[in-house]
Amino acid sequence: MAYKIVILGASYGSLLGTKLLMAGHDVTLVCRQQTADLINAEGTEVRIQLRGEDSHRSILSGDLPGTLDAKTPDQVMPSDYDLVGLAMQEPQYGEASIAALMDRIATAGVPCLSIMNMPPLAYLKRIPGLDAAALEGSFSHPRVWDKFDPALVTLCSPDPQAFRPPEEKANVLHVGLPTNFKATAFGNAAHTAMLKELEADIAAVRLDGQDVPVKLRVFDSLFVPLAKWSMLLTGNYRCITAGEARPIQQAVHGDIALSQGIYAHVDAIARKLGAAPSDQVPFEKYAKAAESLLKPSSAARAVAGGSAVIERVDKLVQLIGNSIGMPHPGIDATVTTVDTKLAENQS
Repeated sequence: MAYKIVILGASYGSLLGTKLLMAGHDVTLVCRQQTADLINAEGTEVRIQLRGEDSHRSILSGDLPGTLDAKTPDQVMPSDYDLVGLAMQEPQYGEASIAALMDRIATAGVPCLSIMNMPPLAYLKRIPGLDAAALEGSFSHPRVWDKFDPALVTLCSPDPQAFRPPEEKANVLHVGLPTNFKATAFGNAAHTAMLKELEADIAAVRLDGQDVPVKLRVFDSLFVPLAKWSMLLTGNYRCITAGEARPIQQAVHGDIALSQGIYAHVDAIARKLGAAPSDQVPFEKYAKAAESLLKPSSAARAVAGGSAVIERVDKLVQLIGNSIGMPHPGIDATVTTVDTKLAENQS
């Protein structure tokens, strides 16, 4: 059957949206009025490189079997949809119109698939033995999540790398690393069945007879999406320095022993929470991928551009590590650097 899915965030969210449209599902992207007008007039364009091809394909929403539209937050009625995708940066959920929409989503009881690096507080409540209330200091707007039923919130690791080309319109997304979205099952069996149906529908899509990268994979483990934490703490947040932002490649390979130590420690934190080694990505695989990541992370670019708030997965992992007796000086140093840079921007 065709599902109706609303995705908050028209930039990164358009990648998952395009995959759903290709599978025949209907998608609404939530964004600012100017971007919504553009998408409703021209659709979206997502550029993906197929395996074995030298250049990217432009996949246009207007050519796909599903129906796409865009709305502003105040125009969305959550009860009209089967699934909500959360594809914005965590600090954005505190904006008044978004916060009001989140309240309506929680009240309507629509299942939510988070595609954030920062796991929603409602999702963290699903992890046994973890005191979510003690982690609120890492969130810009923790109260946004108060009304959500944890069983209706799940997490999808945003592993695919994509960006808006600065010279293009806001409806264009370029996929640089076409890896898979890795999602945890819901706490509700019926909603997990829907997620697995979407997984199968996306896997069946072909373009000119060829397989299309960027799949949705569904796992039973709560910890599969948390494998991204080791990568973020080893690479992305360490792109932020006291001086200029540095590329992920340099952050990881500038001191490979320190990087491996931080990576292993964050993996160990996840395992103490309950993760299995099979839930995680070996450091060697990540380090190899990092060799080609020659730009600073989006977090580092945001800080360099003057942002006063960013997602703080670094602080979240620090708080979790400290709460279970697993601090790490490398993580502490990263958090201090990020705190300092953000304070400079705020002043």
